[in-house]
Amino acid sequence: MEAKRRPGRSRKTEVGEVRTLERGLHLLEVLSEAETLSLSELARRTELSPSTTYRLLETLRRRGFVDWDEGKGLWKVGLRAYQVGSAFLTRGGLIEAAMPEMEKLVDELNETVNLAVLDGNEVIYIAQVEGRQLIRMFTRIGARAPIYCTGVGKALLMEHSEAEVRRIVGAGPFKPYTAKTITTLEGFLETLKEARQRRYVLDDEEREDGVRCIAAPIHDNRGKVVASMSLSAPTTRVPDERLPALGARIRQAADAVSIRLGWSPHLTPG
Repeated sequence: MEAKRRPGRSRKTEVGEVRTLERGLHLLEVLSEAETLSLSELARRTELSPSTTYRLLETLRRRGFVDWDEGKGLWKVGLRAYQVGSAFLTRGGLIEAAMPEMEKLVDELNETVNLAVLDGNEVIYIAQVEGRQLIRMFTRIGARAPIYCTGVGKALLMEHSEAEVRRIVGAGPFKPYTAKTITTLEGFLETLKEARQRRYVLDDEEREDGVRCIAAPIHDNRGKVVASMSLSAPTTRVPDERLPALGARIRQAADAVSIRLGWSPHLTPG
């Protein structure tokens, strides 16, 4: 039986509204894949006119689903889209897939384990399992941090091209948080190059004195990096001689989460 339409609403109106919704969702999908795009490029990729693209983007911007960087003339996915998406992550996606491995790591190593995602040029911590040491690391869920001086941030970008890294983090110089913070783009790119060879990254007291973080990327079923997992601990408990073994263990845990999300190792770039 055909559903009744509300009075005053024609089938043509309903079809037009559905088409508008489809176009808006398509814009969000394109933005999520490219991270930032100009109006003209968005119009080209979605095969919409610039005027239609702009109207849709303005509607999405007012609702917080996209953001507009006036200085750069670029559009990107907004925080509201993350908040809506996080409902999926919490209910049966990323967090559910990651939590067993995070808990297993804490049981084995007794150090705090974090889960983070990328948002623009920052990372957002979306889950944490605390270690049970008297002195342990703690990060508030929902907290933001720079990419360039955090283990989770480096892991999120370690498989990006140099051009993508430059676009996301900028040209530098970067704000120093400690004497060990990498403040140049060249230094950051070199760090990522080294990380790609071993498939894990190290934050060596770059954000906070006396703290080391070891992190690895998490992939989805397309092979795309969608999150990163890290272990945080005082430097006294993570000496140089433990780094290879700990790095391999974090990488193993991150890969296990990726497999739960449908990833296969042959999907990983390089």
